[in-house]
Amino acid sequence: MTEAKALIFEMSNPGRRAYSLPESDVPDKEASEYLPEDMLRQTPADLPEVSELDLIRHYTELSRRNHGIDNGFYPLGSCTMKYNPKIHEDVARYLGFSNIHPYQPEESVQGALQLMYELQRDLAEITGMDRVTLQSAAGAQGEWTGLMMIKAYHESRGDTKRDKVIVPDSAHGTNPASATVAGFQAVTVKSNEEGLVSVASLKEAVGDDTAALMLTNPNTLGLFEREIKEIADIVHEAGGLIYYDGANANAILGQARPGDMGFDVVHLNLHKTFTTPHGGGGPGSGPVGVKDILAPFLPKPVVGKGSRGYYLDDDIPQSIGRIKAYHGNFGMLVRAYTYIRTMGPDGLRRVSEDAVLNANYLMKKLQPYFDVPYQQFCKHEFVLSGNRQKKLGVRTLDMAKRLLDFGVHPPTIYFPLIVDECMMIEPTETESKETLDRFVEGMIQIAREAEDCPEDVQEAPHHTMIKRLDEVTAARKPVLRWTKE
Repeated sequence: MTEAKALIFEMSNPGRRAYSLPESDVPDKEASEYLPEDMLRQTPADLPEVSELDLIRHYTELSRRNHGIDNGFYPLGSCTMKYNPKIHEDVARYLGFSNIHPYQPEESVQGALQLMYELQRDLAEITGMDRVTLQSAAGAQGEWTGLMMIKAYHESRGDTKRDKVIVPDSAHGTNPASATVAGFQAVTVKSNEEGLVSVASLKEAVGDDTAALMLTNPNTLGLFEREIKEIADIVHEAGGLIYYDGANANAILGQARPGDMGFDVVHLNLHKTFTTPHGGGGPGSGPVGVKDILAPFLPKPVVGKGSRGYYLDDDIPQSIGRIKAYHGNFGMLVRAYTYIRTMGPDGLRRVSEDAVLNANYLMKKLQPYFDVPYQQFCKHEFVLSGNRQKKLGVRTLDMAKRLLDFGVHPPTIYFPLIVDECMMIEPTETESKETLDRFVEGMIQIAREAEDCPEDVQEAPHHTMIKRLDEVTAARKPVLRWTKE
């Protein structure tokens, strides 16, 4: 049994310090001269008092307990936990990028504006769009931004009755939420027996109240919508627009472009496709590209280029307005720009080829041991079902917990909802065959344990720092802060 780690507050000893600051050369004045009385702290901040060495050791040890892409396989389907090359971190720390301020005069940050301008151009080319905004701080915000532009487009035409957004049942979970937040009503269309959008159901769903269709292609089952052109035509003929959720763009880089499929607006997750850091609450980045019909409604400013060099263009009269402070998460833009420049068009094409190859390799290797509900070739990810193991008393959650003992982060489980006991697995292009084979060996062992000794799986994990948690209590009664009591 591993010894419990003391909390930083429990290590505290009065008088110890982990910092050394020079004496202030600013005249000492009472804080009340600057702030209203009711905003002043009445008692000292209750912070832990530890030495620098204890502080470093404490947080370094905690960091080693975390699982991340830098220390293990992370096949989290549809979240695309791919490796972040360290050269991108170096470039993002160049002083000309890291030490600037968004309120500096444009002439003093021409290099940064040039990077943003060229990244807008590159992402437009990659997606087949005409214009791009870099402001969105995450994919979900990108979804909302695209929908708000769609709403502004319809309203500009006096077409205010369009209040429905069609969302397939294979879509990402944020799609119906984004539609609702944008003021639309989400309407679900079913998948057919192949896991693709049912064209017949779509035809029944569209009408003169349809604002848009939100579609992920490939979808969350890892399957490419082969009838995408017909789908786009159906929506456009009804007067609606078609929105591309770019979360799965890793599967089509250099192979296909949403703009050529008939999409009017697309968001991209830079953290999923272009190797910027992912997880931990951000910072993320979800640029949005649009066709010319939506360009008048782009958030402002966008970066332009003219006789005076690169500049921030605010002259967008019909803009939906600013959606993020400043100009987006600039450090993420630097990393994505570096990735695109490093890879080039041939490299980006190879990314999708390798991602698809790795996913199909895993699916075929695991097919004898798990149910595979959709057996056609997949793209970058695929789904398994744990129904076979469920009949033995072992749930998908149990198998996910057992995977932790193999040093592997579990895949996405119980999503998409249309597959019972679902496991959604995405290896990405960056993993070696040796890593994939180790994952296969672990999954096969778990499948055999489910047959021979199910309690070993039901009680997992066994070898991790923290054993199985009471997830229901954690969700319903979370303890989010330390208290002395």
